[in-house]
Amino acid sequence: MPAPKLVNPPAPTRSALQELGEKIFNDTNLSEPRGTACASCHSAATGFANLNGSRIGVPLGSRPNAFGTRAVIHNSYSSFTPAFSFRVRDGDVDPMGGLFWDGRVDTLAQQAQGPFLAALEMNNKDAASVVAKIAASNYAGQMSAVFGADVFKDSTKAFGRVADAIAAFEATNKFQSFSSRYDQFVAGKAQLTPTETSGMNLFMDPKKGNCASCHTMNPKASGPTDNLFTDFGHYASGIPRNKSIPANANPSYFDLGLCGPQRTRPALSANVPAGVSVEKFCGTFKMPSLRNVAQRQAFMHNGFFNNLRDVVSFYASRNSDPKRWYGSAGVPNDLPAAYLANIVSDRAPFDRAASAGPALTEREIDDVLAFLKTLSDQLPPAPGAAPPAPAPAQVAMNPFGSMPPPPPPKPAAR
Repeated sequence: MPAPKLVNPPAPTRSALQELGEKIFNDTNLSEPRGTACASCHSAATGFANLNGSRIGVPLGSRPNAFGTRAVIHNSYSSFTPAFSFRVRDGDVDPMGGLFWDGRVDTLAQQAQGPFLAALEMNNKDAASVVAKIAASNYAGQMSAVFGADVFKDSTKAFGRVADAIAAFEATNKFQSFSSRYDQFVAGKAQLTPTETSGMNLFMDPKKGNCASCHTMNPKASGPTDNLFTDFGHYASGIPRNKSIPANANPSYFDLGLCGPQRTRPALSANVPAGVSVEKFCGTFKMPSLRNVAQRQAFMHNGFFNNLRDVVSFYASRNSDPKRWYGSAGVPNDLPAAYLANIVSDRAPFDRAASAGPALTEREIDDVLAFLKTLSDQLPPAPGAAPPAPAPAQVAMNPFGSMPPPPPPKPAAR
C-alpha cells in the first residue's frame, strides 16, 4: 500500500508585522555594498543555512573575500530557543540556550540586528545606515503603517522595530512548519522504511549512536515540540580545525565559543556548584537542531565538514581513528592545549576505547543518514513545477525494533 502523500498544512494568515518582516528579510539592498539579504544566508532550500556562494565552510559577506569565522547557524525552529542560562542536572553543568553559536543574545530580535552591522556579513556602518535604506524602500509606507508615521525619526528605535519585524517573520510556519516525513510518522500518517527505522534505532541507542541524548526526540510523543532534536546545550566536540577560514591562518587564533572572541565570558549563575569555573566551558558551542540538516552546505560551528556522512563518521570514529580527523598527531587541533579537557568524553560514542573500533559500521552510518533525511521539511513547489511523484510503497514495522520506546526527555532546566 503506498505511503500517504505528505501535504503541507495551509499557511496561516500572516500579520502586517510578519509581512513587513518578510520584505526586510529578503531585501538585498540592506547590505553595504548592496546585494546581500538575510535570506542570502538563510535559504529554505539549504536548510536555512546558506554559504552565500562560499566554498570554504563559512559564509561570504557582502564584500569580495569577506569571509566569516563561523558557519551559518540555521534559523529554522530557532523561535523555540530559550534564553541563555546554565543548566545543572544530575551534577552535570552545561551552558544552554541563547542565539548565535555562542548564545550571546536571548531573543530573535537581538539576533536579527547582528548581521546588519557585522563587517564580515552585511557590513553596514551603523543602525542609521540600515534605517535610511529602509526609509527609501518601496515598503517604507508599510513600515510606517505598522509602527507609526514617525517611525523613522529615531534611527535607534527604528532599527529595533526592524529587528522586531524580522523576529515576527522568523516565528511563522515558514521556519517551523513541522512538515517533515518524521513529523508525519509521529502523527501516524506515514511509515518509515526498514533502513530509516534502523537509523532511528541507532540514533536513539545509548550504546551506539546515542545521538538522542543531546539531539532530544520522542517518537511516541504527540506534540511536535517534543521532537526539536536539540536540548539547546553547548558542548565541545573536538571538531577539527578548518584551515580554509582566513582567520585560522594565524596559528594563535582560536575560536573559543562561549569564551570569545565574539562574546565576553558569561558570569556563572547562582545554581552552578562551587568549584566550577567558566574556563570549563571554553571551546563550547551551541548544538543546533537537526531538523533540515540534510539540506545544509556546511556543518559544525566552523564549517569543517561539507557533507553529512563525514559528520556521522566523525562521531563514530573520533576515538578509534583520530589521525583521520586531526592529522599525524591525532590530537584535537582547534583548541589550545589548556582547554582540551573540555571536549566531551563521558558519553557514547565519545567514551569508547580506541581499541574498540568505530561506534558505527559503514552500513549503520548509511542507516543513520537515511533517518536524518526524514527530518527535512517539505518545501513548497516552485511556481509552475510539476507535482511530486507518488511516494514509493514502504514497509510498516515496529519503529523501535527490539528496543523499548524511549522515555520522554527530561525538561531542560531554565
